[in-house]
Amino acid sequence: MSDTAGPGPSAEGPFAVLLGVQDLDTAIAQHEHRKAALPERKELEELARRVAALRREAAQLTEQRDALATRLSHLEEQSDAVVARRRTLEERLYAARGAPGRDLQAIETEVAQLAGRLDQLETDELAVLEEQEPVEAELARHESELAEMADRSAELSAAVQKIDAEIDRELVELAERRRSEAHRLPEALARRYEDLRSRLGGTGAARLVGDRCDGCHLTLPAMEVDRIRHLPPDAVVTCDQCGRILIRASLLGGT
Repeated sequence: MSDTAGPGPSAEGPFAVLLGVQDLDTAIAQHEHRKAALPERKELEELARRVAALRREAAQLTEQRDALATRLSHLEEQSDAVVARRRTLEERLYAARGAPGRDLQAIETEVAQLAGRLDQLETDELAVLEEQEPVEAELARHESELAEMADRSAELSAAVQKIDAEIDRELVELAERRRSEAHRLPEALARRYEDLRSRLGGTGAARLVGDRCDGCHLTLPAMEVDRIRHLPPDAVVTCDQCGRILIRASLLGGT
């Protein structure tokens, strides 16, 4: 399809400028995509996810270690109490050598019971220590990995900041050139282009390359191509497949 724009532009006029604006918009979009898709940024994001997961695991291991430490502390307190009680009874037993046999037997019985209790407590303490060992080792491994990830994260952050700064400088230059070129477009053509660009993924104008639209990459019917070739140079031509403004090679000094 085609429309006719107001006064006829020169061969190197509005349509050549429009194509230049489109090329600048494409370059800006490519720079923005490059910035968003930096391998260093992707790695940094993946690293952040791994760090978060590792920290959750480390927090669970820390809770497990602390719970075991609390159990061990309680067992040690009980052991200390048993040892103190046994010492008291042994001192009483030593001092009561002339006491009735029944009293001495009661003390000896309790001392024996305390010895058994102490053996059990020591066994329980050893079991807790055995549980602690792999937890401590795993926690140390997590902490080591987190330290390595922190170093890598710092390297990646510095690299991303450097590349972002370079891309941003290029974007500023492209945006300034784009503003300058866009000011040269007739208002109606610029408005139409911006509307198409917003609806068609950032591409509002495309070259007509032979019989193919370089925007949607579809081939136009032969009769439509022939009709377009015979239109006046000021006719605004659009692709009947995607609706983009087609820039004919003849308006760019081509054949």
